[in-house]
Amino acid sequence: MASYTVVFDACVMYPAPLRSYLMYLANAGLFRARWTEQIHDEWMRNVLLNNPRITEAMLERTKQLINENVPDCLIEGYEPLIKGLTLPDMNDRHVVAAALKGHAEAIITFNLKDFPASELNILELSAIHPDEFLCDMFELDLSSCIKAAQQQRSSLKNPPMTTSEYLNCLQKQRLPVFVSKLRPFELML
Repeated sequence: MASYTVVFDACVMYPAPLRSYLMYLANAGLFRARWTEQIHDEWMRNVLLNNPRITEAMLERTKQLINENVPDCLIEGYEPLIKGLTLPDMNDRHVVAAALKGHAEAIITFNLKDFPASELNILELSAIHPDEFLCDMFELDLSSCIKAAQQQRSSLKNPPMTTSEYLNCLQKQRLPVFVSKLRPFELML
């Protein structure tokens, strides 16, 4: 198992296409993906608010599959660390506490402003935008990134997607640079 450990913030777990790709990539062994039940609760609560057709039971099943398929992903016992942390949004302290308890090097999040380098550097942590993170993974191991995309795309049955539709879907996840790196390999996906 890779030693580079990251915590996924709820905002990267919320959109299903991004979450799914990250799960396939996590299983490639390039990094160790971690999160908490509180992070699950946050993304699931927001999905339920924004998608009335999705039920809590459906999300519970998704959560179960995620936890079962990514080894040692859940971080527990981080709560005592929360009080001692300072962030612009106090509701994000649990993510940093989990990262510390889980021995993570980075938090993968769209909300970089909520995790300022001035606060994280002291803790030897960084916050990384998913597009940048995936580009780093691409540079590290192109074949694992392509394989994860192949696995994700082949798993899409309802509806299935052409390669172009798949890449456009990833593009909508705010991953423009990463998708531009995948496009030359479109025939392989």
